Amino acid sequence: MTDARIATVRLGAQGPVTGVQGLGCMGMSAAYGPTDTDQARATLERALELGVTLYDTADFYGSGENERFLAPFLKTHRNEVVIATKFALSWHPDDPAKRIIRNDPPYIRQAVEASLRRLGVDVIDLYYMHRRDVDVPIEETVGTMADLVREGKVKHLGLSEVTADELRAAHAVHPVAAVQSEWSLFSRDIEARVVPAARDLGVALVPYSPLGRGFLTGAFADAAQDLTAGDFRRHMPRYSGDNAAANAALLAPVRAIAEAHGATLGQIALAWIQQRAAVDGLTVVPIPGTRSPGRVAENAAATRITLTDAELARLEPIAAEVAGDRYTDMAFTSAGRE
Repeated sequence: MTDARIATVRLGAQGPVTGVQGLGCMGMSAAYGPTDTDQARATLERALELGVTLYDTADFYGSGENERFLAPFLKTHRNEVVIATKFALSWHPDDPAKRIIRNDPPYIRQAVEASLRRLGVDVIDLYYMHRRDVDVPIEETVGTMADLVREGKVKHLGLSEVTADELRAAHAVHPVAAVQSEWSLFSRDIEARVVPAARDLGVALVPYSPLGRGFLTGAFADAAQDLTAGDFRRHMPRYSGDNAAANAALLAPVRAIAEAHGATLGQIALAWIQQRAAVDGLTVVPIPGTRSPGRVAENAAATRITLTDAELARLEPIAAEVAGDRYTDMAFTSAGRE
């Protein structure tokens, strides 16, 4: 089956050209319970057929397993794919439940070499700082990342979950192609300061979890009851118990708009985030994650849905009514530091 390929955009003033929608690959190896590897590999191929060319991973996902999983696909399609990966996060050796954040130059150099080996590539197209270590000046971190560009190990730089001031400071050291943060109908905290800063600097926004980790699709109603024990969404405040029940009720207008378009809930959520490009005057490339070839086709089709002004207005109040934070500890997010 052949479908129309999605449109393309450039990330940042001089960044890579990608499809207007990317693919989040984390769930193929980590965080969301058991994976059918054959289905996941088929999803990678189907995405590429549809013009989805930005593939997003991190060394933290499955402690390197997600990068290793992508290596055979990259070997076959290297010139067709923009591969994005990240450094900064790891698990504490003495406490597997505790995360460590490191942005210091020696760690960055160690991390990039390990990612290059696992991915089986000579250069990383887009290299992100995954989370901010506030004890290391961001100018020092980005200065080291810029050295990696000069050395030919990295082509373009990205930052994840940074504040507007951190983005401006980083961009003054070296051009930033993309900023990644959670952004969806349920999560709009970046619109106050990060989005305007990105627009002013000509930096693209790459929203992760644009489908609210599946909640906006109706895939589950209560994480504690509906998801497997290894699924980390069971530990996220807004997806279980009273919060989940309250948030499920917020999907009513999304459902009504979906019915009017003959679309799914997820497609409306993606169409909304895609239209933020016009609303906010910047490039927006969401990276919904999926392990299903059928779902990746559904997601790509959302790029061709246009919501009316009335529909956008109907969706506008949702985020302000969401119950629960997006993480138990918001200190690791840009909103926790703004």
